[in-house]
Amino acid sequence: MDVALVTVGDELLAGDTENTNATWLCRRLTDRGVTVTRVLTIPDDRGVIADAVREFSQAFDAVVVTGGLGGTPDDVTKAAVADALDRELVVRGDVKEGIVAKAEAYAEQYPDLADAYDLDVDFDAQAAVPADARPLVTDRSFGPGFVAGNVYAFPGIPDELYAMFDLVADEFDGDVVSESVYTPAPEGALNDLLTDVRDRFEVSVGSYPGKGRIPTRIKVSGPPGAVEEAMTWLRERVDVTDSPTGEHDAGVEPESR
Repeated sequence: MDVALVTVGDELLAGDTENTNATWLCRRLTDRGVTVTRVLTIPDDRGVIADAVREFSQAFDAVVVTGGLGGTPDDVTKAAVADALDRELVVRGDVKEGIVAKAEAYAEQYPDLADAYDLDVDFDAQAAVPADARPLVTDRSFGPGFVAGNVYAFPGIPDELYAMFDLVADEFDGDVVSESVYTPAPEGALNDLLTDVRDRFEVSVGSYPGKGRIPTRIKVSGPPGAVEEAMTWLRERVDVTDSPTGEHDAGVEPESR
């Protein structure tokens, strides 16, 4: 399963907000055996978002979009996805009822801030999703995300994204696995070996240089059988050391770059 990820927000491109959502989603999708083939960060521009989603929805098994689902003028992701799929935005009555109930509960809990939520306001914009889309509703988020065709749209607020992704996590499924081995050999000395194992077993191979006393990590990804054969072959030809955590082939957290 090949997936493209689109993160939306002027604040991401300006560096005002760290794009932790991309890292979190890539990690979760990879853990499920999915191959993330594209990660694209784009501004809050309806045409740019629509172009990217249209292209990716045709090229990949699924597209995951985050950001721009709120109720402010710069939140144009829903309309852009609808444009990309040639659909209209429609208001789901059940979704709107849920949004109104949340607004009423908020006003009751925080009466001093009640003016921020005028209960006579038209909540259609928050409740709208592309026609025939499946709304994704959680207690964490005010408005819905949605699934339209092979496009999955989530909020940009991390806690809301995490809860909403759990609703559809089982729909992302692949057969790619990864294993890592550590070696004291410098990365530059491994070129021929890494090329050989990649070509011989048709796996993806990455090498990540260590810092200080941290050894070089070699990561092999692909179908389970091919990865197992490649790792057996590799261990016979490279000096192997323990991982920085003391586990021989432990997975690791993403590196800072």
